[in-house]
Amino acid sequence: MKTLYKYLTVVLVTVIVFPLAQPSFAGNKDRSGQAGASELLINPWARSSGWGSANMAKVKGLEAMWGNVAGTAFTQGTQLIFSHTQWLKGTGTTINAFGLTQKVGDAGALGLQVMSMGFGEIDITTPTSPEGGLGTFKPSLMNFAISYAKGFSNSIYGGVVIKVISESIADVSAVGVAIDAGIQYVTGEHDQIAFGVALKNVGPQLKFSGDGLSLKTFLSGQETQFTMEQRSAAFEIPTQLCIGAAYDFLFPKDYRLTLAGNFTSNSFTKDQFALGLEFSLKDYLMLRGGYTYEDGMFESIETSENTNINKGLSAGLSVQVPLNKENGSYIGIDYSFRETTSFNHTHNFGIILNF
Repeated sequence: MKTLYKYLTVVLVTVIVFPLAQPSFAGNKDRSGQAGASELLINPWARSSGWGSANMAKVKGLEAMWGNVAGTAFTQGTQLIFSHTQWLKGTGTTINAFGLTQKVGDAGALGLQVMSMGFGEIDITTPTSPEGGLGTFKPSLMNFAISYAKGFSNSIYGGVVIKVISESIADVSAVGVAIDAGIQYVTGEHDQIAFGVALKNVGPQLKFSGDGLSLKTFLSGQETQFTMEQRSAAFEIPTQLCIGAAYDFLFPKDYRLTLAGNFTSNSFTKDQFALGLEFSLKDYLMLRGGYTYEDGMFESIETSENTNINKGLSAGLSVQVPLNKENGSYIGIDYSFRETTSFNHTHNFGIILNF
């Protein structure tokens, strides 16, 4: 009866999630560029990005807040991660992320994540001063998220994330909210089989406002200067539906090889398929690699068919040292590489503390 209940729960949740996600299932390339807050699509964590985020069905701990929040329920104590990303190296774009997850009760976990994207200083230009010389400004893109996940049985895990999205310069800003939800189902004698579904970035439209949308002008026939305010159009956020599966091949002496795959349906860009492998040597050393495919990726970057700069190969490694084998605490260093069509690719470095 308990086994039947588990399968019925998975089927029920899947049936509910799919209809809700149908509008975002098309991967409509004609809508590329119409959404905003595209930083929500960037994975700021090194371990999962090292194999193209293919492990949505089996991601665990803090990194699951971006991938599939259900995986945060596997937190056994407290986990902290600091991450730095050189995004499209050569452009001066960086991403800094910090987060923690904390076990709550017997089967629950709370999570906190902050992601900040920096672009350096940009020259201020105006119609009358197109060459600049008026100083500089710094755009600010920041996401703040909190999550809760729980294990409902030994096989079924679920969770939800609430995000606050902030985009601003000195005199214009936009603030909005979004919600993620996800489930993971694990089975097998050693929990070596996993399935996952995550619906991400669901929320209302965002709209920019501020003094930067106002300008002073003169009306014809009047000597008095007036302030005219321009209206900013609202924009959608990029909703995603992710469906993944993973399988652990377990070998003697605590060696493990995990095969994982993931399908991502994007509401404003093309759908993507990711396939990845991770090899673990007693959890001391982990090597991983992945490949992400989307339609048109092999076309020339100058054509309209090639619309995503970040795709193709991913690779990464992790080295972790146990601090206390009894409670499973450890410290680890992570690195990931992501291939890009132009620039010098994307590099991510992270430090993880688990205690």
